[in-house]
Amino acid sequence: MTNEEQFQEEEEPEIIYIPDDEGNDEEFEVIMKFEVDGSDKKYMMVVPVDADEESDEVYAFRYEEDGDDLQLYTIDNEEEWNIVEETFNTLMDEEEEDDSN
Repeated sequence: MTNEEQFQEEEEPEIIYIPDDEGNDEEFEVIMKFEVDGSDKKYMMVVPVDADEESDEVYAFRYEEDGDDLQLYTIDNEEEWNIVEETFNTLMDEEEEDDSN
């Protein structure tokens, strides 16, 4: 992969659609995917595409991929949520450090 291809790939946001309570699809941008150490579970952090700029809403889901199908699961367990939140914050801190260098 050339640097130009990698740059273009990084610029292209991953968009997913999640139905709301009324069955209407809402558009979300995936800002991060990660796995938690010591677990085979995968997580993604998403933000609403149509949210205003000042909004800092970030949603976390556990997900499983089956071919092209993506299954999202809410995180109801407080212990699991704490692990996901800690991992997300650590990854964001590392990303900010990389950006400042």
